[in-house]
Amino acid sequence: MTKIAIHVEFRPKPGCHAAFDALIREHAKLTVAEEPGCERFEVLQPLQQDGTPDEGRIMLVEVYTDQAAVKAHVANPRMPKVREAYTPLIDERILTMCAL
Repeated sequence: MTKIAIHVEFRPKPGCHAAFDALIREHAKLTVAEEPGCERFEVLQPLQQDGTPDEGRIMLVEVYTDQAAVKAHVANPRMPKVREAYTPLIDERILTMCAL
């Protein structure tokens, strides 16, 4: 079986970084706890050249055991509520799925 990695880059709206960060970190924690097929779910905070947080971006790196685990993640009953909560906080979401 091929593991699946997902990279997501979010662009929070100005003034929404802290709220989005808290929401997505809780989502990551719950996903790892609830979904046995999720091997890893990291929230990354990009830095600017001077080492300060780039509050215009937050990235996720998720690793799933296989495509079935990704489907289970998408079907998690919590997902619609998470999307509904973060949608007003972001300007953009770029998702890339990769074979690992």
